[in-house]
Amino acid sequence: MQRGLMWFRHDLRIHDNPALANLASSCDQLTCVFVIDPSWYRADHFQSKHLGAPREAFLWQSLTELHRALDAMGQKLIIRTGKPLEVVANLCMDHEFDLIGVTDHPGTRERHQVDTLVERFPQRVVVSDAHTLFTQHQLPFDLPEIPTTFTQFRKAVEKPGIKPRLPLPVPESLPAPITAIKSDPAPLSDRRIAPYQGGEIAGRAQLNHYLWDTHRIQRYKETRNGLDGWDFSSRLSAWLANGSLSVRWVAAELDRYERNVEKNESTYWLYFELLWREYFQWMLYHYGTRFFAFKGIANKRPLTTFYAEAFMAWREGTTPFPIVNAAMRQLKQTGWLSNRSRQLVASCLVHELGVDWRYGAAYFEQQLIDFDVAANYGNWQYLAGVGADPRGSRRFNLDKQAAQYDPDGTFVNTWVGTQESSELK
Repeated sequence: MQRGLMWFRHDLRIHDNPALANLASSCDQLTCVFVIDPSWYRADHFQSKHLGAPREAFLWQSLTELHRALDAMGQKLIIRTGKPLEVVANLCMDHEFDLIGVTDHPGTRERHQVDTLVERFPQRVVVSDAHTLFTQHQLPFDLPEIPTTFTQFRKAVEKPGIKPRLPLPVPESLPAPITAIKSDPAPLSDRRIAPYQGGEIAGRAQLNHYLWDTHRIQRYKETRNGLDGWDFSSRLSAWLANGSLSVRWVAAELDRYERNVEKNESTYWLYFELLWREYFQWMLYHYGTRFFAFKGIANKRPLTTFYAEAFMAWREGTTPFPIVNAAMRQLKQTGWLSNRSRQLVASCLVHELGVDWRYGAAYFEQQLIDFDVAANYGNWQYLAGVGADPRGSRRFNLDKQAAQYDPDGTFVNTWVGTQESSELK
């Protein structure tokens, strides 16, 4: 009688989940667990928490959907609260699991968890690769030699013969659960975050909506710099971030769309953005804790520090820059910002207000519904001039950007108001 433990982390799905598929084919009994870490709710040195209200609500919706999917296959999702390593280790000791399945992730904490688990339970832990488009063996370079710019990386992985791994189907069946193992009481979030809905079904529905139902993918490159609304971008990032949606599934569907409907510059540009995500994942695998250091991976000290009043004004949307204020208020209320707005507010914090970029990155970590550790900290380093950008820091002319992307003031008026934005000019 072989017993398996599936530890869900950033892979909240049953499709394209190699760790789950491996346990399904190897075990007679299976326990599926997700661990809520109390430290997520405590503010850190940079005055922000890991998990804010919008992403917490999205997480609970995703977990609820995962539980329903498992239940339909005769399984259940066990939710425990505590330090993740202690919870998983205690389950292993109390129930003598033969195999422990987990999906790899580039986060430094996540990698430490896996390394510690492997050290404590040798021969039992099976680590699967499903967070990235490519496996490390597919990369046309050794990881220590990862290109220092995105363009070099993109050209390397776009060479003939290098293709994203194909996604796996949902397992035909799952082993029976161990009924003696129960969930801890957990305070479920009842906050609604419309128009978002967490979970695997909603994530795949959004992908279908953007590609097959509306064909808006065909104009993605033209519309991607919008500031507000739903359909100007794919909006897939939240589901990709917590693994409700597989990045390999997205790539496979995009390829199918190009083969059967249309292939143009916009369809390529969505893949281009997936490659940006991919680049940051492998950069974090390589650089580890340097992704969070003040000097960044460039080992270059920025001319910034921490100004409490300036940071508070930025966070609350009361800076001298109306377009920044509108974006920050949108972020506070919705948990989301467009890519263009993220660049503008980051540039403002670092280059106009002179604040240490890590405070902004930590606040994004707390607020963003689609927080991805590699993409978030990689992009903040990029804007602060300490990351993977050969041109150095990215300082935007905020008035020019407002005139270009919000020419009639609709975005600012929506989130700040006409009178207040006029007073700031």
